[in-house]
Amino acid sequence: MQMTVWQRNRRLLNAALCLGLIAAGIPLGMAAPEVQVGRYATIRAVPTVEQADLLAAQVMLRLPTSMATVGQAVEHLLQSSGYRLAPQDTAEPSRTTLLNLPLPEPHRVLGPMPLKTALETLVGPAFRLVEDPVHRLVSFERCQPVNHWPSVSAETGAR
Repeated sequence: MQMTVWQRNRRLLNAALCLGLIAAGIPLGMAAPEVQVGRYATIRAVPTVEQADLLAAQVMLRLPTSMATVGQAVEHLLQSSGYRLAPQDTAEPSRTTLLNLPLPEPHRVLGPMPLKTALETLVGPAFRLVEDPVHRLVSFERCQPVNHWPSVSAETGAR
């Protein structure tokens, strides 16, 4: 059987490509992470960003007026994420104060935005998000030490 010039060149190109991939240390099965889904269509056989990083999932938050606290909003956001709020005994004491704060009206509608950004928005700039990806837990800790307001007696004594 006689090969045409085109068939011979194609075989040589395929062989060179395979040798190049082997020399680069790339397994041949990893060279083409695409799956054909139609006659002319292929898709990449890799997880989406949201599947690889659960906190990167896009969320749209629209909370009813019955949710009154930041903690309730955080719990609502985490429901379908695969993450949970870390137990209080493992968190900073100031987290309880944060979660019991009233939910600001502008935070009743958030998004679309990544889940991580929505959580950071709900807790504000005084706290930072802490993630435990192994146990899929999140918590919040103060960014800076707590500054207490001066007491009324200290103000009157200074005058």
